[in-house]
Amino acid sequence: MTPASLPEAGLGERAHCAGEAPPAKGGPGKVLRPVRGYTSGKDDYLSRLKKIEGQVRGLQRMIEADKWCPDIVTQVASATRALQEVAVVLLDDHLHHCVLGAARSENGDPEVLLDEVAGTIRQVVRL
Repeated sequence: MTPASLPEAGLGERAHCAGEAPPAKGGPGKVLRPVRGYTSGKDDYLSRLKKIEGQVRGLQRMIEADKWCPDIVTQVASATRALQEVAVVLLDDHLHHCVLGAARSENGDPEVLLDEVAGTIRQVVRL
């Protein structure tokens, strides 16, 4: 199943966790966002991503300063591993929050859930 086909498979808009209601209007001009699996660790995710952003800026400075190639490659590998770790932890949160919640709900379609998780894992493995 391709990501584009997920809405047709009954999950609704991909922006929502499976089994979760779409965002509702929350008073004048406010839209409530759905609760994501990563919400409780959002500050940690943002902190990690800011560190990675700093690593990438450091890589740019290394290139500008004509640093030794192996040193740059080592730093690229470090930034790549950091991003992979963020992806793996996000996937874990998704499995425990969104997928498990949808599987427990009456509206959860196990085949659709497995297809969605398999597609997400494929994306992580391709990193």
